[in-house]
Amino acid sequence: MLDNAQILDLVEKAQNGDQDAKEVLLKENSPLIKCLIKRFKDKGIEYDDLYQIGCMGFLKALNNFKIDYNVKFSTYVVPMVIGEIKRFMRDDGAIKVSRVLKSLNLQINKYIEQFYGEKQRNPSIEEIAEHFKVDQQEVVLAMDSSRMPVSLYSPLDDGEDLMLVDRVEGQDQSRDMFENLALKDILHKLDKRDQKIILLRFYYDKTQSEIAKQLKISQVQVSRLENRILENLRKKLI
Repeated sequence: MLDNAQILDLVEKAQNGDQDAKEVLLKENSPLIKCLIKRFKDKGIEYDDLYQIGCMGFLKALNNFKIDYNVKFSTYVVPMVIGEIKRFMRDDGAIKVSRVLKSLNLQINKYIEQFYGEKQRNPSIEEIAEHFKVDQQEVVLAMDSSRMPVSLYSPLDDGEDLMLVDRVEGQDQSRDMFENLALKDILHKLDKRDQKIILLRFYYDKTQSEIAKQLKISQVQVSRLENRILENLRKKLI
């Protein structure tokens, strides 16, 4: 692993046309790029394509980075890589949501509130699908249509144009992510179920359906719990 001074030296050389320095930096930051693209892997784009797009974002970061920015190079790389992927998805329509799905999502949210008010529990995916006369897969797709692809990359409302991931110290291995999170202490204060949901979802990369089976609750409940937990974490970091 290179220290910060070595990285800055390589950045300067790469910006001056040194291809060897550029390749060393790309290899050094490859685990970080792979960590970032994991959150987009189920959005209809092949992993290899995602990695290539992430590398394009990395090269843009390399070309635009200035030492007087006073931040770690890896910190600057993160939003550039994520921005490049989101830009590709937006321009190529990979995650465009139809008006029909958006409308169904709004109707589902209203139905869930009404159902909970009457029965003091959330409806299952099956019950929602039966109510609206649609496939269960369409229900899940509609409910996910209002969510951002990467919850941990939500912007922080601190006026500094930062995201949650900016609270993470520089890391080179994706499995080290939770060990290096600045919000580690906050996570430890969550109750056991909330901790388990966050760890399963973002550390072990489980789907909401898989988590629902483990916790013996509905996928709807997992989705609502996940949104609540992340919102609370975001507020505590501000």
